[in-house]
Amino acid sequence: MGGKIGDLEAEKHVRYIVSVEKRRDDFESVVTEHLRMNGAYWGLTALDLLGKLEVVDQDEVVSWIMECQHESGGFGGNVGHDPHVVHTLSAVQVLALFDKLNVLDADKVSNCILGTYNIAGLQNEDGSFSGDTWGEIDTRFTYIAICCLSILQCLGRINVEKAVNYVVSCKNVDGGFGCTPGAESHAGQIFCCVGALALMGSLHHVDKDLLGWWLCERQVKSGGLNGRPEKLPDVCYSWWVLSSLIMIDRAHWIDKNKLIKFIIDCQDRENGGISDRPDDAVDVFHTYFGVAGLSLLEYPGVKPIDPAYALPVDVVNRIFFSRR
Repeated sequence: MGGKIGDLEAEKHVRYIVSVEKRRDDFESVVTEHLRMNGAYWGLTALDLLGKLEVVDQDEVVSWIMECQHESGGFGGNVGHDPHVVHTLSAVQVLALFDKLNVLDADKVSNCILGTYNIAGLQNEDGSFSGDTWGEIDTRFTYIAICCLSILQCLGRINVEKAVNYVVSCKNVDGGFGCTPGAESHAGQIFCCVGALALMGSLHHVDKDLLGWWLCERQVKSGGLNGRPEKLPDVCYSWWVLSSLIMIDRAHWIDKNKLIKFIIDCQDRENGGISDRPDDAVDVFHTYFGVAGLSLLEYPGVKPIDPAYALPVDVVNRIFFSRR
């Protein structure tokens, strides 16, 4: 794959990610306090993909994560915040990065997550999933619940057949998927639906050529990818679109070298970090998805990432193939 490792400002991105965690009193940190668990996943996974996870204090991170766990088993976005399936998956993923899933009671997380509800309880009669006790339904939550349970090797605790059927009901005539049945196709939702089907061994429900065509049309002249027709490109879709294309074996339908150039052009070469588009302000969200996109593109010096679990391949292999 094209691109020299010197083009990626890896060391500056590492310093940027570490600095974000230390700036706890600035405006950006305060207004994103409720997302800190997700931010930890984005930043730490990017560090791992760059081979620099050791720069953080593992014990400190693990201790903070466990402080975010509720008696129910679910995790909040920060200490003192309500539990939600989104934050619970991020917590599980970060613990997996550190090979610390053993600190979890897997039954407690899978059975008692989110107060009086559990992940199985969050599954509705039609097979969909709610994110928490308030009942919002979205195919994001289907993927998240399935990914979390799969990592914990507890996927059998839900009705998989109903979950598959619900995801399939969200498929549109263009081959894409929306957040609910009849909702507009969107690259982020497509990743969630394709990822969920992949984890449930049901990718045969996807029209790979039709969906592949819709996804490859997301590449614009700059080489970047957008999430819907007529939208601007955004580095984060380097993950949502490309991971989906890989899962359906259609990644060769886009110009990978042009996508690499787009991601590289979105770097802050002076201070580190990656932005949504060239010359915009950087953040940890786009830094992670830029690095993850380069990983999918087999960029030199970046560890491979699993397109369904959104974790480094060596971490996924350790979860499922290492002897305990």
